[in-house]
Amino acid sequence: MPAAGAAPTAPARVLVGVSGSLGSLTALRRAADEARRREAELWPVLAWEPPAGDLVSRHGPGTTVMVETWQNLAREKILTALADVFGKAGPGVAMRALVARGAPGLALVEIADRDSDVLVVGAGRRSLWHRACSRSVSRYCLTHATCPVFAVPPSPLEAELAAAHRRNVLGLGLDTGCLDQEVFRVTQERSDS
Repeated sequence: MPAAGAAPTAPARVLVGVSGSLGSLTALRRAADEARRREAELWPVLAWEPPAGDLVSRHGPGTTVMVETWQNLAREKILTALADVFGKAGPGVAMRALVARGAPGLALVEIADRDSDVLVVGAGRRSLWHRACSRSVSRYCLTHATCPVFAVPPSPLEAELAAAHRRNVLGLGLDTGCLDQEVFRVTQERSDS
């Protein structure tokens, strides 16, 4: 309990970057677990930028309507992510979802400004091409945040889906041999019983 005349302390927060990707959904689940463990509030944050950049969105014709549309799409996206991960039951802790305009890494670091904060981000496996051509939100947060940062690795399912996607894009076909074996095994079990 704070001393007489002292300002009350803000509740502990576990902030998590949410984009709707499988990696961010894995991070969201991990952040909820961490918030429960710490008895902290869960703050999912979806950061967005106008598709053509801030300069164009400030000076182009009809930009007010477009910015409102993008803001609404971001709200829908975070609500969908929350529903996908928690369903109707919710996360089991106090939660405050935020939609922030700006680059994801910068927005997360600016919001996670308390020493007592914990920031959780997905640390997906990225190809050499993606690392060279795009910024890593997790790397930015690990470098610039003033609070502890948890970088959550992708789930095994995400890695398998990424591998299947690469094979499909490259026209290599999918290896369905393991599926054939599993179907055979299940069929055998059913016929034996």
